Amino acid sequence: MTMSPLGSTMRLIRPAPNVLGFYDGRIEGVRGWSDQPNWLDDGAYALGICTYAIVDGSEALVYDTHISLQHARIIRQTLEGMGVTSMRVVLSHWHDDHVAGNEVFRDCEIIANNLTASALAENRTKLENENPPIRPLILPNRTFDDNLDLMVGSIAVDLRHVEIHSHDGTVLVMPSAGLLFAGDTLEDPITYVGEPERLTKHLDDLERMAGWTFDRILPNHGWLQMIQSGGYGREFIAATRSYVEKLLRCRHEPDLVRQDLRAFAAEVFASGAVGYFAPYEAVHRQNVEAVVASGTAS
Repeated sequence: MTMSPLGSTMRLIRPAPNVLGFYDGRIEGVRGWSDQPNWLDDGAYALGICTYAIVDGSEALVYDTHISLQHARIIRQTLEGMGVTSMRVVLSHWHDDHVAGNEVFRDCEIIANNLTASALAENRTKLENENPPIRPLILPNRTFDDNLDLMVGSIAVDLRHVEIHSHDGTVLVMPSAGLLFAGDTLEDPITYVGEPERLTKHLDDLERMAGWTFDRILPNHGWLQMIQSGGYGREFIAATRSYVEKLLRCRHEPDLVRQDLRAFAAEVFASGAVGYFAPYEAVHRQNVEAVVASGTAS
């Protein structure tokens, strides 16, 4: 196992005009924080994570502040090096690997929906004492309900609340580029189930999202090559829905519970919408256990 300084393996990519991606992780045998179990290495870094910035002239909108202060500093320095003088941040949801770099942007407008602001406030002590700690956790200073329309220079960006993966998700739509910035609502190859009792609601919002107008999808967790090439196709949503629907069947079909990810999601992988990635076996096992333990869906 190799330890690599935080941020040293991050790659700057340009998946679309006016869009920067800051991708790190999915490097076999490499860790960034510790050789002991921790959320940064065993979650975000092992699975790969990309946060984004939409840039037009001197203005930038940063979508999530990445997994460490070092990563966030690189993002800010990169933008400032491009001539950006005005930055705003949008948080996709309250989870640690999306807010760890907030302190680097504490002098900027940090935008989140009201549910994210509440979740961060309620979980502040927990997040500040995680391994690694996010201390101090900087909270959002601008909130919204449901939807918010912004301009980044001359580029329109729509912020929309969805309940997928987490009750407080915020995704971005950039109509001029036909892009959906999906946060953790879509994850290649499978969603991480953090709120199993709400999966039926997550399915409803996946269906709602599928009705929106966009061409390509940029998730926070996925393959570097797919993101770098412009993102995923719309079939990504159907693949996620198929997986979630099958997870719900685990409550009544014990044979499904025993399947590993490769067998469980064989049809999804055969579709080509997402690709098998071995570290997600542990995520799948956790998902199945959580769904079965949660009993009847709400």
